[in-house]
Amino acid sequence: MWQTATDADIAEVAAAIGDRSRAKVLMALAGGGVLPASALAAEAGVSVSTISGHLARLREAKLLTVEHDGRHRYYRLASTDVARALEELARIARPLPVTSLRDSVRNQALMRARLCYDHLAGRLGVVLLAALVDGDVLTGTAAGGYRITAAGLGRLAAFGIEVEEFSRRRPAIRYCVDWGERRHHLAGALGAAVADRLFALGWLRRGRARRVVHLTDEGRTGLNETFGVPLDWDEAE
Repeated sequence: MWQTATDADIAEVAAAIGDRSRAKVLMALAGGGVLPASALAAEAGVSVSTISGHLARLREAKLLTVEHDGRHRYYRLASTDVARALEELARIARPLPVTSLRDSVRNQALMRARLCYDHLAGRLGVVLLAALVDGDVLTGTAAGGYRITAAGLGRLAAFGIEVEEFSRRRPAIRYCVDWGERRHHLAGALGAAVADRLFALGWLRRGRARRVVHLTDEGRTGLNETFGVPLDWDEAE
């Protein structure tokens, strides 16, 4: 018997996410990386013995998967859909109280530029998508869907991204409503390919805090010259 949307057991997933320690585990992995149980225990603020039960619950809810490397086990989000769901929940949730200067600096960095699983988010992700639309690399709107233009295919190829290489494996273009900016950032296979290319060029580097990324000076200039991203993107409101 086919399930409809009303048959989905949302309560089970919500209960799995609803524990604060498990929510911290999921958010620690929201940048698309893999972490061992010991690191996730530190992120959640619980003991290694306690984290095992939380990880089992998240796996039962199909929110996490585990990878084995010899005797070691590493955890990651089960899919990009989980990351998208976390982004949407963050958009409607009340912010956690900031209790230290370190928390404040990290939160500002996350809002400026971060990874949402495998693609760019934060203000940098939002202004990049806007620049791609303004520059006729993409066309359309969220309501009708974004599409890559004929000219855009050429410009992406010149940037080192061949759309045909990934468009058969997953949707080329998706978007997320950014929880900090309340506007769209680019997701899908194209979003992942752009982020990978930025890292490969050295235009983007990972920050010390999980999920945080930083645009290098070369990246700031390169994105401006290639796609028209404003040089002062991190200063504009």
